[in-house]
Formats: sequence, structure tokens, C-alpha cells
Amino acid sequence: MSARLTVIGLGEEGTDALSPAARALIGQAEVLVGGARHLAMIPDGPARRLTWRTPLAATMDEIRALREKRIVVLATGDPFCFGIGTALRRAFPEDEIETIPAPSAFSLARARLGWSADETVGVTLHGRPLETVRAFLAPGQRLLVLSHDGATPAALAAELTGVGYGASQLTVFSHMGGPGEACVSERAERWREPRVPDLNTVAVECRADGRVKRFWGAPGLPDRAFENDGQLTKREIRLQTVSALDPRPRALLWDVGAGSGSVAIEWLLGERTANAVAVERDAERCARIARNASALGVPRLAVQAGEAPAALEGLAAPDAVFIGGGLTADGLVETCWKRLAPGGTLVANAVTVAGEAVLADWCARHEGTLTRLAVSRARPVGRHLAWRPLMPVTQLALVKRR
Repeated sequence: MSARLTVIGLGEEGTDALSPAARALIGQAEVLVGGARHLAMIPDGPARRLTWRTPLAATMDEIRALREKRIVVLATGDPFCFGIGTALRRAFPEDEIETIPAPSAFSLARARLGWSADETVGVTLHGRPLETVRAFLAPGQRLLVLSHDGATPAALAAELTGVGYGASQLTVFSHMGGPGEACVSERAERWREPRVPDLNTVAVECRADGRVKRFWGAPGLPDRAFENDGQLTKREIRLQTVSALDPRPRALLWDVGAGSGSVAIEWLLGERTANAVAVERDAERCARIARNASALGVPRLAVQAGEAPAALEGLAAPDAVFIGGGLTADGLVETCWKRLAPGGTLVANAVTVAGEAVLADWCARHEGTLTRLAVSRARPVGRHLAWRPLMPVTQLALVKRR
């Protein structure tokens, strides 16, 4: 039986803050794994040392080859707070991993600010686009942000100012818990520090001005939030569509015939751990989807260029599928249904008679639900208002039996 792989969280105090048991495990280790900063905290000894490499999978392979030895992985704070713990759990069986955490950067920052865990949201920008933070912005929101490096606070301040949150208060903690701990606090629009130490965490008290955009909150962004060429699932229909798709944690959505990507974007905004792929054959629309995703705070939306169903080959099996276009393409609905995970949901919208016929046939064969969605909006007619109907939409919802 292989030896247990132990993951030990370290703070800025190094091994001095560890329990005797944790220090003993490090001392008995035959292999130590960690970043250069963590390994430098451990006195020289007989243990073999592995430094994390890029890609991370390369180091995982080295660890796998040494699993008969006593291995200790050194991590920052809580290894499961946007740390290496998650990657290790994916690479190795759970019963072979033991974790001894230290306080996370979020815990330390909350303690210094007097913020409770239930009224703060944690975000990481380490190795992720800066636009990721947009999905979490709302007046009164409290954010704790793990920085990528020392330039992140200045970039974050500029980002907040640019989207109407320049009045937000930024507090940057560097090297928390160590002798070099430092703190800088200023409003985003007044930020003047071009760089701080690379190891830093940013606390943000979100305050909006009159130019603020809405990112956070209930689904149903206004249609004007999306750059589009007319291929857009309108707000009222989008609300019903996303609801029918049944968003859930860590689920994957295929948005097929994505147009502007509005359904996939709302899916991601509503469930922070979910993922989505927007499939679109038009190159210009693909670029537009990527811009919309970035602008609205979900740059993790993947864009697959190509015509379905051929473009679906090689994609991970989805937990939900939305077909917004191309319903009459040969084999499209069949391919989506076949690839859909058991228990998953397929939703398709049609505005043409030919599309409705496809939906009616599938509803009859698979005991789905057909819904007719008709929306009218009040528009000026002279000095008065009159109802202007949007194009009616027929919607099919199917759940694949387990």
C-alpha cells in the first residue's frame, strides 16, 4: 500500500507556527513538494525536493512515481481555499491524502477587518483574467481578492473605476502573519501605488457611482448589456430559458447556436461553479460572444467555433443543453440528446414553423414539456403607449432519464 500523501499549510511564520505533529511529518518526509518560497522555509535535510513545474501535471506525474515514499506537500495557508489541495484531490484518491491546513489569507484578512465569513465573497485573480471580478460587483458587496502579483491591486483599482465602482475602498494586506506584514488602504479612483509585494490580498468594499453597471444579482440582464447583431434571446425569454435549464453547481452547459452568448452568460452568472461552452458557426459572432463574456465578468465561457453537430465532437459531455439555433440541421438534436448526461436537461427554442415541428416530434417521443412564450412590450405611439409583440417562441424542455 502506498504511503499517505500529507498536505501541510504554511503561513508567513513558517514552521514555527506548526503543531509538533506537523513539524514531525515534515522532518520524516522522504519527499518534499512545494514552491521555492515554501521549500526555503524548511532546513536542509535528506528529503528529496520537488518544485512545482508548469504544467502542473508534470509535477503530479513525478509525485505519482514516488507514491511508495513518505511525501509532504507544502501549501499556502488553507490548501483548499483556491490552493493546491483541489488539484491534488483530482489527481490522487481521497483516502491517500491527509491535510493539515493553516489559516487562509481570507481568514486572516477577515480577522483584521472584522468581517464575518457570511457577508464576504472570496475571489481569486491568480492566473485568471482581471475581468473575472466583474461578476461579483454589487453596491455594498464585500470582496476578498487573491492577487496574481504585486501589480494586481493597481490593475483592480483601474478596473473598478472603469465600471463605475471608483468609490470602492481597497485595503491591501501583504505578507499577513509575518514580520514584513504591511497594509495600504485607499479608494479605487485615488489609488497611486503602482506595485506592492507580490504576496498580497485585496479587500474591496464595493461602492457605486451613477455610471455603475449591474453584474451581480438575479438573472435577467437588460438586452442592451449584450453586444449583438439581432441574434439575441430577449430578456423575458432568456429568464424562462435559464430557469428551464435548471442551473446547478459544477454543471456544464452547451449553448448551441449561441448568437450573442446571452444564455450561456446568464447561466454562468447564476451559478459561480458552473461552466459553459458556446457553440457558434459564425466567426464574427464567436468574437462577439467572447467580448460579451469578458465584459460581463465570465471570461471562463469557452467558445467553440464551427457548425453543429460536427462542432460538438470532442467536447465534454454536458449536464444541460440549450439549442437556440439550427434546430432543423440534420442530426443536431439527436447528437445533443445522445451526449447529454443522464439526469440532464435539454431546452430548445423555436420561432419558425419548421422548428416547432421538430420540437413537437421530440416532445411526443420523449414526454417533454412544450411552452408557448408570447411577450409584448409597451412602446410609444404618438403621445400614448401601445403594445408591441415580440416574435412568439415555442420552447421544449426535456429531462433525460437516468
